[in-house]
Amino acid sequence: MERIQSALAKARAARERKLQGANPGTPMKSAETGPWQGLAELKLNPGHLERSRIVAINPGPSAASFDVMRTNLLRTLRTNGWTRVAITSPTPGCGKSTVTANLAFSLARLADTRVLVIELDLRHPSLMEMLGAGAEQHFAQMLAEGRIDYSHIRRVGPNLAFAMSTRASENPAELLSAARTADIIDEIETQLRPDIVLFDLSPVLVSDDAISFLDQVDCALMVAAAEETTVAEIEKCGKDLAKRTQVLGVVLNKCRYMEQEESLTYPV
Repeated sequence: MERIQSALAKARAARERKLQGANPGTPMKSAETGPWQGLAELKLNPGHLERSRIVAINPGPSAASFDVMRTNLLRTLRTNGWTRVAITSPTPGCGKSTVTANLAFSLARLADTRVLVIELDLRHPSLMEMLGAGAEQHFAQMLAEGRIDYSHIRRVGPNLAFAMSTRASENPAELLSAARTADIIDEIETQLRPDIVLFDLSPVLVSDDAISFLDQVDCALMVAAAEETTVAEIEKCGKDLAKRTQVLGVVLNKCRYMEQEESLTYPV
């Protein structure tokens, strides 16, 4: 285990040196100018977001669970100097993409926190439909072509942007493990300068897609579904994640029978 942790630390340090070397002496973000402000803006329909269970776009009781998760996550990221968070699940249907979107909106409500969500569940992309985005985006296709096209990244307000895909991709594991994909995402992070990057990855136990990319992140959150995900699935997923990155914890989703005070928190 110590050798694995050492290898992870060396890989993370190499990526950080690469990002810093690409733009030496430049602050992580610019308030007024740069590619971030040039991203096309995505207009959202509040009614559609509510139907999609996106509840953290505004503060209030519905957003409280995600705000607690946000606070715990930020403390961990800042303590360790991390920026990249993978969000995954053991199996499909746990609600990982919904959790990703809500956590992103909660983080983006902080005035000094710029958030980039990159959808890398390439077999079953869902964020476009969840957000009610009208125009097509093909971020995965852009990765496959080996080029950067910022028209496939849309901004929501001043602090949040989504890199999404309208349709599924072929051979996602090969695409996610390619060095060129890592280089493109590094360059995007260097240019857009987000404080936090959330990666919506595919479920761990159904394919090797997520595992193919985990060496590119600093840490991971696992989303499990109450009354659906088994203890064995959580343990197996946790072990697979821990071999490749730091596991922050398990988010228990779809809890129908929690007491009110319990429903306001998520374990992180």
